[in-house]
Amino acid sequence: MRSLVFPRVSKTPSARPFAQLFRVIDLIHEALVDGVPVTKRDIYYKDVQLFRSQATVDRLVDDLAATLQLTRADLNVRASSKGLMCGSGVTMHMQSGETLELCDGDASLIPPSEDIKRFAVAQTLAWVLVVEKEAVFQTLCRLRLATHETLPGSGLIVTGKGYPDVATRQLVKTLADNLPARVPILALVDGDAYGIDILSVYKHGSTRMRHENSHLAADRVQWLGLWASELASLGIDKDALLPITKHDEKKARSLLKRENLPARWRKELQYMLFSRRKAEIEVLGAARATQESIADLTQAASFSHCDFNRERAGGSPGTPLSRYLVKKIGDACTESGHSSED
Repeated sequence: MRSLVFPRVSKTPSARPFAQLFRVIDLIHEALVDGVPVTKRDIYYKDVQLFRSQATVDRLVDDLAATLQLTRADLNVRASSKGLMCGSGVTMHMQSGETLELCDGDASLIPPSEDIKRFAVAQTLAWVLVVEKEAVFQTLCRLRLATHETLPGSGLIVTGKGYPDVATRQLVKTLADNLPARVPILALVDGDAYGIDILSVYKHGSTRMRHENSHLAADRVQWLGLWASELASLGIDKDALLPITKHDEKKARSLLKRENLPARWRKELQYMLFSRRKAEIEVLGAARATQESIADLTQAASFSHCDFNRERAGGSPGTPLSRYLVKKIGDACTESGHSSED
């Protein structure tokens, strides 16, 4: 619980926190009376000298919503978008009358949920992949992984560019609530403490916005990878991994104290602390492209010999990252299909 005290002994004016709070309340009241939604960014730029940082506005808006037991949408504060998506088989019909049809090779900005009237999802949609990093997301778009010919169907790829914004979390939550059980919702994050924390925000919600977690947390999200404990089997030497920092160790130990931490997550965090190494997604590029490791991966993904030769020739993605994902997404789709039949 946070409290404001006046007067108080400090190096900065003790009235500033109150001025900031009342300014935020004033701007929200104005938005409600005028019926014009605002974003946190809008509020910040209304009085930069007073707020001094965007984080101040973010904290005050979230605290107000939690205190009043309302959502930010109830306060007419809407999410500004930063997340991206690409893929095939999903069409969004907007409140404005426009239609947003996704492409498997180009990224589209994820619109706020208030702007979306309804979704149309094709029967061919077989999987959803949430990616932590924008750079990795852009690579997968460029490789057209969403329509990879060896996967059991088309896919949707989403990124929140690190810790996700509300619009991205709302999209993932909506998909989790409405897609059939046969469609797995998977997450690709770094095999370190911060990657697991980002995964936790998608799956369990955030502490700061726990009053809205029922509308934002998507429990169906499964951790696809990257797991530090699996890298040796992919031909990646321990020396290729980055050493953990004091911040990594502190974050890992903090996560291990959580009661609802899944067993797999706990195991990977303990492995990271024991090995003193962390696995970032980009390390897959360091995989030794030996004929043995290639054969293992391609056989697991049910590739034929001519399929793989065509992949190496440029007919379809053949990077270590794409081979890794093709195998693991395929396995997840098979497992989800069997589970939905039971």
